[in-house]
Amino acid sequence: MNTYLWSFWAILRRQAIELKRYAFNTLSSLVTIYVVFLLLFLGARFVAGGEAVFGDTLEGLIVGFTMWTFALVAYSDVSWAVMREAQQGMLEQLYMSPTGFRWVAISLAVSSFVVSFAFVAPIMGLMMVTTGRYLRLDLPSLLPLLALTLAAVYGIGLAVAGLALVFKRIQAAFQILQFVFVAFLFAPAEPLWAKALPLTWGTELIGRVVVGGTRLAEIPGVDLLLLAANGAFWLGLGILAFGLCERAARRRGLLGHY
Repeated sequence: MNTYLWSFWAILRRQAIELKRYAFNTLSSLVTIYVVFLLLFLGARFVAGGEAVFGDTLEGLIVGFTMWTFALVAYSDVSWAVMREAQQGMLEQLYMSPTGFRWVAISLAVSSFVVSFAFVAPIMGLMMVTTGRYLRLDLPSLLPLLALTLAAVYGIGLAVAGLALVFKRIQAAFQILQFVFVAFLFAPAEPLWAKALPLTWGTELIGRVVVGGTRLAEIPGVDLLLLAANGAFWLGLGILAFGLCERAARRRGLLGHY
């Protein structure tokens, strides 16, 4: 068990060190995302007086954009890591890890969730200062909802990472999915079918907490059960897809070279 913990700690430290060591790239990413939000915010003010976006309020705009940013980080970290390691010829060495590559992938996902707060928190603060609308950040209520919501996104990231093992270059499909996440955020949360989509139902529940002031204990158990089932389904589907692609890559001898 100690080996697994040290492996997770090493991956977490690596991600934190990369953010610090490549500070210019990190800062550029933060500025780019904030500029995108600023353009969206100014466009909303011009078209509709700042309302009727991501849930009819500026608070909804902040929640929607923050969740989109979290989703991009969650989705890209796992899938890009696999593509990068494959290109650099390091993937086979990761498969020789004493913990196995599955644990490496899980550690990447969990450490990405932890490190993403350092990436998203400054953007969220800037958005609140820009709009003048401040959200209720009840962390004991937010963290479980955020983890269950992003579990679905990590599942998609694992599926895409599996495709990268087989097809190597999938950047075009990777970029398309970033905009698909926007559609999930725009989708109405009331219909039953929408509750099966990644991000949609979780964003609705998070909005209740940060905008409406609802606590986790006040959310109906059925709503939480639907969110947990959604996260488990998409995460399980992603793990299954990754396993199938992994076996296909091994049969074709694609892990040892790019």
